[in-house]
Amino acid sequence: MHFLQLLSLALPLSLAVAVPYGAAPGGCKPSSPACCSNPLIRKEWRTLTTQQKQSYISAVKCLQSKPAKLSNLYSASKSRFDDFQASHVDLTPNIHWNAPFLPWHRYFISLYEQELRTTCGYTGAQPYWKLALDAGSEAAILKSPVLDPVTGFGGNGPYIPDAEAAAFPNLPFVVPGRSGGGCVPNGPFAKRNVSLALGDTLGYDPHCLRRDISPYIVTQAGNASVVNWALAAPNFYEFNIRLQGGLQPDQMTLHASVHIGIGGNSGDIANVNSSPGDPLFFLHHANLDRIWEQWQASAPGRRTDFFGPDKEWAYPFNFFGDIPYSNITADFDVGFGGLSGSKKVRDLLNPLTGPLCYKYA
Repeated sequence: MHFLQLLSLALPLSLAVAVPYGAAPGGCKPSSPACCSNPLIRKEWRTLTTQQKQSYISAVKCLQSKPAKLSNLYSASKSRFDDFQASHVDLTPNIHWNAPFLPWHRYFISLYEQELRTTCGYTGAQPYWKLALDAGSEAAILKSPVLDPVTGFGGNGPYIPDAEAAAFPNLPFVVPGRSGGGCVPNGPFAKRNVSLALGDTLGYDPHCLRRDISPYIVTQAGNASVVNWALAAPNFYEFNIRLQGGLQPDQMTLHASVHIGIGGNSGDIANVNSSPGDPLFFLHHANLDRIWEQWQASAPGRRTDFFGPDKEWAYPFNFFGDIPYSNITADFDVGFGGLSGSKKVRDLLNPLTGPLCYKYA
């Protein structure tokens, strides 16, 4: 059965309609009515001015201070920022290790970006963290401008022993090279509690923001060679596999490079469900989206190439054994809970069309 499903990969490639390419990135001619006329320009964190960095961080802190709008759905949500974390927790079984992973997170990040602008008066775009710039050596990651305590998001937590770190409900093994684990002591979010509990409970459990950086995982899973390997994928199905990677340290790739590389055992961003409790989540997933956009724009036909399993943990992500599933196409609907109405995947394949309007610098 798997052999036949792999053969069917030829279907979306052979039927893909090449999107005309013009001067604008993203496969959308500037003169086309479907192409948004004034896209936001998402930039890498270290290219922002100090004022722009402070403006973004202030907007995130503003969102953390605004009242929740989804507390009727999620009682643990105490702020508008929490609404995004709670929605991610709620929908996690539908949006990881399957085909909807990339389009769902693309729109989720866009909704967050819009919320920063409309609710908190932010005038910029969602920045991204090009991790490969810091993943060339283990020493470099700890010096990343993204982790700067003054102009970034703060750094690592103080070290706690392996046995204590492994007790957190994130991973079933001790992360190799982990170096922290305690409460982040510096940066703009050091004194703010994360409202939601770690994991999938959607419970209220206010706690400090924790990070447990593993320079080893970052350098192994997030370096430029891994990025290039993902970009060399011949179709979306294979690209999705290469980007999401596996669950064991030697199988981890770009998705885990920050989630486990920065989160380690005890960090908030390490939990697949509740990871948006760390604001770094949004920079990381903007970067994953950027890499996907780079792959999409690299050849005609890739803009409409979408195919893979609907279910989490279904083949080829069947790490726990085979389960029933269906392979889906761009006609599939993805839901966003109380954040937004559902969207067709096909409407999320181009950042310059449909409900999206941004590009990457």
